[in-house]
Amino acid sequence: MVAALAVSTTVRAADPALPDARPVPDMQVLPLPYAQASFEHVGRELTRYHFGPDLRRPFWYPIIGPEGRSLTRMGKPDDPGQSLTQAEQPKDPNKPENPLGHSHQNSVWISHKDVNGVDFWRDGGPIAGQIVHQLGREGLEYDDGPEASTMLSRNVWNDAQGKTVMFERRRSTVVPGEDGSWWLIIDVQFEAPPGGEVTLGKTPFGPIGVRMAKTIGVKDGGGRILNSSGQRSEKEAFRKPARWVDYSGPITRSQTAGITLMDHPANTRHPVPFHVRDDGWMGACLTLDEPLVIPSGKHLRLRYGLWVHPSVPDGPTIERRWQSFTKQPMASLEMKSPPKKQKPSGPAPTAKRLK
Repeated sequence: MVAALAVSTTVRAADPALPDARPVPDMQVLPLPYAQASFEHVGRELTRYHFGPDLRRPFWYPIIGPEGRSLTRMGKPDDPGQSLTQAEQPKDPNKPENPLGHSHQNSVWISHKDVNGVDFWRDGGPIAGQIVHQLGREGLEYDDGPEASTMLSRNVWNDAQGKTVMFERRRSTVVPGEDGSWWLIIDVQFEAPPGGEVTLGKTPFGPIGVRMAKTIGVKDGGGRILNSSGQRSEKEAFRKPARWVDYSGPITRSQTAGITLMDHPANTRHPVPFHVRDDGWMGACLTLDEPLVIPSGKHLRLRYGLWVHPSVPDGPTIERRWQSFTKQPMASLEMKSPPKKQKPSGPAPTAKRLK
């Protein structure tokens, strides 16, 4: 599925005492305490998915680049406090109220500011919602492999009173790339509940956001913004349609790195505008110009790619990576059938006491 993106180095165990040893997957996703999962390539963590029940939304942090440095951060550098909603959605969606605090900027995250009037973008307030990961057996699935590791999950989007306004399926796929790069491919499916439609309201915020590390931002670190049309900086690229936007900058005194956020051509309204700022964040705007309605019993499928790379690539290089991304088959969002319970062939054996 990911042959064009992946670089595999799997080696079969050669110990003659283990003639039936199977290859250890290069790519593994390891469940961790406190509702976290670590995506690793040959034992090196690339990112970690956080999905605890007390979080406002699941997110991926860190996004590890060269030298083990995270290319993303939690919160806005100059305004990290808690962000709260007003009593209702803003009258003019193009001029949303400026939050006091940007705690909602969780590295890489999926969210939306207006789902049937509920604000899933902010972290508190009278109309703030919560995206809750489902921890049951039918809501979580891990898969390792030589070329990719994946995590399939289900979420419910609940309003402030705990009522579900939207269902979601989500697959996180991590793939090693060339020259120290790697990919995070995010597949989501928003589903309207039976008997009710979902309206994603007009807003520049959602469904995906990326908060870059402080040193990579144009304002704080002297980084670079570049989109698929060749536009640079916030002044040129802000809310302009694009296939992709790249944000690159320094991560040490001698190294640079960055992330390219890619919109898949199968996504509705592609190419969408990107909300990108010199202060270090970018996001794809699905409903910047008009709302989008998901009818009752229907769904909306979306795919986004993040190419995590060393150095500061030029436009043609990024475009080739985007072309590779578009050629990948769509991943299934269906859970594998849980194993059937085996019926015992006879009386259950009695356990013996250990001496």
